[in-house]
Amino acid sequence: MNIVVCIKQVPGTTEIKIDPDTNTLVREGIPGVINPFDCYALEEAVRLRERCDGKVTVISMGPPQAEEALREAISLGADEAILISDRAFAGSDTWATSYVLSRAIAKIADYDVIICGRQTLDGDTGQVGPELSEMLRIPFVAYVSKVEEIKDDYMRVQRMVEEGYETIEMSLPAVITVVKEINIPRLPSLRGSMKSKTVEIPVWSAEDIGAEANKAGITGSPTRVVKIFFPKREQKSEIMQGNLEEQIDQLMKKLEEIV
Repeated sequence: MNIVVCIKQVPGTTEIKIDPDTNTLVREGIPGVINPFDCYALEEAVRLRERCDGKVTVISMGPPQAEEALREAISLGADEAILISDRAFAGSDTWATSYVLSRAIAKIADYDVIICGRQTLDGDTGQVGPELSEMLRIPFVAYVSKVEEIKDDYMRVQRMVEEGYETIEMSLPAVITVVKEINIPRLPSLRGSMKSKTVEIPVWSAEDIGAEANKAGITGSPTRVVKIFFPKREQKSEIMQGNLEEQIDQLMKKLEEIV
């Protein structure tokens, strides 16, 4: 069972900066962490490998510093890691990101399951998983909270819905996105930590994966960020005077003015 996990390094701080020219996050020099939902995806991949044998390959698209997240993934149980990095990928929206990831996965070729986190903390869209399945032309299930059974050619999962959960069977290869209810991520092992320091992490460029220039980066992104700003928080309080009935009358008048 060969499993591919897509992870993203997100800012590990709320003190972020925005590039005024591109309206994108400035990631250089900012400490990064593995996107929390991706930790559940990685943990589930490791558990599936322990059930079915095989290999867990973690991939990430990002700047050179994203290698830190990949080494952490190795310490948490992944077998291999690949960094997809090229200046041509800068400014990619979710569609362009999914395209680049799909090209990298196509190069890996031998995979049974692709696991992604439900969404990322910075983009918060939850679009990469379903877009990957569309580009790779394979089945997809979102909000997976349990993998009930998995074999060479199919898997059965539980998918969270508002009323409870659904049980879905699908053929492999397939893409799933997982929620935090699926497991509790483990801590790095001593063996994993030692391996993460010495393992070789290949870096694939746009040329390596055969990515077309007009489908990646800002050029290949059909969406545009027009403006990014931090909302202002304004608080105003007023004390009602008089007895209880008078205070209620004043409050009702205030509410009527708002409505």
